[in-house]
Amino acid sequence: MDITYRPYIDPEFSVLIDRIHPPRVCIDNDTYPDCTLVKVDSANKHGMLLEMVQVLTDLDLVISKSYISSDGGWLMDVFHVTDQQGDKLTDETLIHYIQECICPSRQAAKDSSPPISHQPIFPLHVSSTQHVALEMTGTDRPGLMSEMSAVLAELGCHVTSAVAWTHNGRAASIIYVEDTTTTAAASKSGGGGSAAMDPCRVAQVQAQLENVVEAHHHKDERRSVRMAAPTPGRTHTERRLHQLMAADGDYEACCSCSGGSSELDDFYVHGGCHKGQKKGCDGTHVKIENCKETGYSVITVRSRDRLKLLFDTVCTLTDLQYVVHHAAISSQGSNAFQEYYVKHKDGYTIDSENEKCRVTKCLIAAAERRVSHGLRLDICTRNRTGLLSDVTRVFRENGLSINRAEIGIRGEKATGTFYLKDTTGKNVGPETVDIIRREIGGSIFVHSKSSGVSPEATPSTRSRSGGSSNGGEAAEERSRFSLGNLLWAHLERLSSNFKPIKS
Repeated sequence: MDITYRPYIDPEFSVLIDRIHPPRVCIDNDTYPDCTLVKVDSANKHGMLLEMVQVLTDLDLVISKSYISSDGGWLMDVFHVTDQQGDKLTDETLIHYIQECICPSRQAAKDSSPPISHQPIFPLHVSSTQHVALEMTGTDRPGLMSEMSAVLAELGCHVTSAVAWTHNGRAASIIYVEDTTTTAAASKSGGGGSAAMDPCRVAQVQAQLENVVEAHHHKDERRSVRMAAPTPGRTHTERRLHQLMAADGDYEACCSCSGGSSELDDFYVHGGCHKGQKKGCDGTHVKIENCKETGYSVITVRSRDRLKLLFDTVCTLTDLQYVVHHAAISSQGSNAFQEYYVKHKDGYTIDSENEKCRVTKCLIAAAERRVSHGLRLDICTRNRTGLLSDVTRVFRENGLSINRAEIGIRGEKATGTFYLKDTTGKNVGPETVDIIRREIGGSIFVHSKSSGVSPEATPSTRSRSGGSSNGGEAAEERSRFSLGNLLWAHLERLSSNFKPIKS
């Protein structure tokens, strides 16, 4: 028998590194007049870039530019951010919260509440460690969420938050629920809060929901229903949604399109799209090359700009087990440009055609999943058990299907954003909106109709160049965008420019 010896690595070693070299987070409001720089200087670990981006996007901050370098076990990352109104970050409570969450040595901050003054923009569906999570994937069919929420209401399960996406004919949702019977019993006994749902009860609810989902699918169609018990360190909700949709294969129908007049048109093309097929296409373009001089795979992504685009891309690369060593991200007008120098976690580059195809499709899917079609409704009403069932029933009875949804609770109020489309393909008329207002009650705000691009794209289109649409300026901006031209010089300046926080 062969005996092999491996070095023992104490699990506290990573914590020791953090103590010896604690992360430095600098919030700089002096360098630029129209944005705040968030600079992070820290020892690196796999997934840390995603954690930093997640902190900023969870606060719905707009990242217009970013420069990332993480070679040699150390990282220096810079993010150009504003709030959704385009203002710099001056709230001391918000600044402190960002610092606390980005520093891994201050783990308690991740369980703390967001700053009170920014509570209205904090996401409604942040992963809950107290509630059971219902995860569902399947074919996107009208009325599916309505019937699922109706079953939950009948079984006495209160929805505390939920998020649902649809893409390429597939649907995925995560719904956090608590058992009203056990919660009431815990309150009477003086325990307070919500009690854990009994495993037998969880199995009963899951079986009922499986019957509902099965009724909406043919025999051989893919579908999945799973109820997960609350656990510490639960995966971030939106990252988990990306994982669910990727596991369900929604990316398989994606292809990188080509056409137009920029130097980014010679993109790696898959799925039957051919160069010149779409003149001036503003879809998602992905190019993958291997750089022999640096030993990296270079992934370039051009797409429509929108909120949380950086999070979606980095999340996908991380889940595909790729490490981002260097990157530059920028926006020009309504377009976003992302360039990543990556290697697989095991050290190899993207060499095979099959792997290039898979990475390309996964990145396109990540960019497209949040692009919402249809009418956006923002709803705020009194929280109660069965509310989601009532709201989705009204949508179903009026011939509407849900394209994307985010629901949550703040105090005694339930708030949610729904992107709706008519099942017949027509626009949602004002008469239908009036019916929804009367039947649901509360406050309902209607946004202008979307033509395939999420209204969330608007705030993140600001760039430091002033947003000119002149073609020459756009070409100049793209030429400056390449890492070969700007990243190294920029990071050299940054390495000597970390200074105390100024607000």
